[in-house]
Amino acid sequence: MDIHSQNKNYSTKIFIAVLIFAIGFVVGNFSPIIAANVAAKQVAEKVDIKTFWKVWGILDDEFVTTKHRDPMSSDENRVSTSTASSTAIDSNLSIDEKRLYGAIKGMVDAEGDPYTTFFTPSEASSFETEIKGSFGGVGMEVGKKDDVITVISPIPGSPAEKAGLKAGDKILKIDSTVTSDMTIDAAVQLIRGEKGTTVNLTIYREGKDKPLEFKVVRDIVELPTITKTLENGIYTIKIYSFSEQVSGLFKQAIQEFKTTGSKKLIIDLRGNPGGYLDAAVDIASYFVPQGKVVVSQDYGKKRDAEYMRSVGYGLVGSDTKVVVLVDGGSASASEILAGALQDYNLATLVGQKTFGKGSVQEYIKITPTTGLKVTIARWLTPLGRSISVDGLTPNVEVKNTVDSNGKVIDTQLQKAVEILGK
Repeated sequence: MDIHSQNKNYSTKIFIAVLIFAIGFVVGNFSPIIAANVAAKQVAEKVDIKTFWKVWGILDDEFVTTKHRDPMSSDENRVSTSTASSTAIDSNLSIDEKRLYGAIKGMVDAEGDPYTTFFTPSEASSFETEIKGSFGGVGMEVGKKDDVITVISPIPGSPAEKAGLKAGDKILKIDSTVTSDMTIDAAVQLIRGEKGTTVNLTIYREGKDKPLEFKVVRDIVELPTITKTLENGIYTIKIYSFSEQVSGLFKQAIQEFKTTGSKKLIIDLRGNPGGYLDAAVDIASYFVPQGKVVVSQDYGKKRDAEYMRSVGYGLVGSDTKVVVLVDGGSASASEILAGALQDYNLATLVGQKTFGKGSVQEYIKITPTTGLKVTIARWLTPLGRSISVDGLTPNVEVKNTVDSNGKVIDTQLQKAVEILGK
């Protein structure tokens, strides 16, 4: 064999070796991509993966990130909600649907906001029934305080109040389910149920040596709105909630107050978990001058802030002394009203620090059977104080006391009467 033949054979061997290497490189590097594309196609045939990306897009576009972020939502204090999310997945779903919804819940949980929640089909159905007003439950508002599911306030006359639950009670267990790492909405799903059924709540109450057990029978909950009294020249308006009817009822109460000739007014917001933003702004308009900001909605970098301004009804003159009663059960719209009156020095706040629930949620349908409740803004008082971060600290802090017979003495109301008498 001559040297040319040897070189030719050698070149052929090199070419074949390079070709084999190239084929191996392509197969080795692109087979995972090919496999992934095949897997994605198979998943797409089973579930609508676009649901995941739709939620991702809404979080990018709508979820508020501001310097006024809730303490429980901060990176330092963020608590995983994966346990609660996994238990909330509907049991009748296919494994592929469970994986999809589990992935979406994990993505939503990563925002660290206790009020931003993805709803699976059964959860969405329950939530939509709730916001229409026909649901069975125990009659109390709950939120997260120090990363624990906490009673904001039991509704007067509700099964929760009759059973003895109080604002500030921390819910440790719902029936046999431990609430650590549980989302608010997951807790609500477990507490609510058909009228006549029973839910067992294990409660930690400050000052008690051991947890308390409560058996509460669910019922259809009717929410009271306003009561009013005149005693010793002091007119008191108790607002239980900021419902659709509260504006009209408050107008009637203020008109009645004017006919009494009294110049001393107490607005009792204790145990009021909030309600409609417009109702809070409308009631503030009886005190705050026309055009002045009642509350602002901070959307962060997503869009410009919005300012809710007083209509300026002018029915309550500057010669009227006003005291607003608040406590740990005063939240949301209650804090908007109280915060505006405090910032403008139109009222003296008496009682205890408010709950601190000052964020705005929007409910968005993702598919015909699923939905997303997302925090889109945070409420700030006229002076720019974040309700979510700090709550409201009263001008005069007072706790109610208990006598030797265990009867609660309304020391807060007594202090309000004392202030108005000066």
